Amino acid sequence: MMLEELVNVSSAVAATSGRLDKIAKLADLFRSLSPDDAPIAIGFLTGWPRQGRTGVGWAAVARAHECPPATSASLDLRDVDQVFEKLPSIRGKNSTAERTRLLNELFSRATTDEQHFLGNLIVGEVRQGALEGLLLEAIAKASGVPSDKVRRAAMMAGDLGVVAQAALSEGEAGLAQYQLQLFRPIQPMLADSAPTVAEAMSDNVSVALEWKLDGARIQVHRLGDRVAVYTRNLNDVTDAVPEVVETVRKLPSRELILDGEVIALSPEGRPHSFQTTMKRFTKRVDADQMRADFPLNAIFFDVLLHDGESIMDEPLSTRLEHLDSLLPEALRVPRIVTANLEEAAQFQANALSRGHEGVMVKSLIAPYAAGRRGSAWLKVKQPRTLDLVVLAVEWGSGRRKGWLSNIHLGARDPKTGGFVMLGKTFKGMTDEILKWQTEQFLAREVRREGHIVHVRPELVVEIAFNEVQVSPHYPGGVALRFARVKGYRPDKNASEADTIDAVRGFLPPS
Repeated sequence: MMLEELVNVSSAVAATSGRLDKIAKLADLFRSLSPDDAPIAIGFLTGWPRQGRTGVGWAAVARAHECPPATSASLDLRDVDQVFEKLPSIRGKNSTAERTRLLNELFSRATTDEQHFLGNLIVGEVRQGALEGLLLEAIAKASGVPSDKVRRAAMMAGDLGVVAQAALSEGEAGLAQYQLQLFRPIQPMLADSAPTVAEAMSDNVSVALEWKLDGARIQVHRLGDRVAVYTRNLNDVTDAVPEVVETVRKLPSRELILDGEVIALSPEGRPHSFQTTMKRFTKRVDADQMRADFPLNAIFFDVLLHDGESIMDEPLSTRLEHLDSLLPEALRVPRIVTANLEEAAQFQANALSRGHEGVMVKSLIAPYAAGRRGSAWLKVKQPRTLDLVVLAVEWGSGRRKGWLSNIHLGARDPKTGGFVMLGKTFKGMTDEILKWQTEQFLAREVRREGHIVHVRPELVVEIAFNEVQVSPHYPGGVALRFARVKGYRPDKNASEADTIDAVRGFLPPS
């Protein structure tokens, strides 16, 4: 497929407000492309090429824009994909010059509209509203496959591009291969938020309450002696967590897929900070020393496969029976099953007194909905926190001179695919955080306005706050009161940040 066709559809989708119209335009695009081009097209439409980051910054893209545009379209999707394949592999002496040469060659072959699209794609600024939900529906419409089949296959595969390719080339039969499978991680089930345990338990039925740990989500696969550990982003981190591998190998079952968290605990059993846990996943540390100083504890709360039997579609009550029979108590997150609010409140207080975030409230009849966020799992955290995206940052003054300090916070807008600013904060930042975020934001710089550095909306930060209040000063009409940084969340993508609707849900009754 010619790049021009995709760019035109992207612009048309951006200019269309109706969901069904967006889906129709995307479906027409998928019908016209070769199935083998589907993974490339999906990456371009979502603003995330299949290679991930290209290693190219805004300055290089700005220089490439200086190339005179082509007068006619000649690039196809594979031409661009091949350049994106080469860019991350360029290393060593003269690497900057070589990346510049490749980019300039690409941009010199692109028309004005194509140059604009490519520049936005490289720096993560594609914002035309082609969210994954719309793309799923468009793939289903183009392939004639029921949308629920496409959605489930995408959850199992963890890659919408390969699912699109299979659906477009083989229809429903092509999706049969995407079932729960060892060593092919699936997207984790996610939780919505509730302000109180009482609201989370408003149906007056028995639920499972668990401690809400501030650790790193993991999915562990085992077949015999082979054990693999994956993050919530489906990255393989097996080598970083040898304690988990050793622990799971000792279990009596031969085949397992477990869902849980790893967390660094003090000798007294209280959690270290989330940042301390995440240091174990940093490549530039002494792994042996970190393991000695901050050993990780694996704690599990779900099981999806047991000795060849997939149980993810079974209700939670059944999965917990399996989990309790498989794992000793020390490896299971503390849990009670109750419909009693007083008992639930005591359980929550116990979790908080031990330094944990709060509790999870889970429906006992719900299956495991991979990749879905909904009311079957609700998190109740104390204090209130939101996962937001940093949109810009200001240079500090006084003691913070020379560091990027005051961050501009944005909530995800599911309607546009963009972000809505909620306010700013510089509170809660240690010198270590200031140094780290200065490096990270300069690497993501898009442009400057005086002392404000605008950045690609990629970094997720967990923000604690006292309350949400109405505010005419920000686009979303709300602002956070006493917002402070609890910590950055490198385990989360910007697409997983809390929505503006979730923020508004914290507004007190009028």
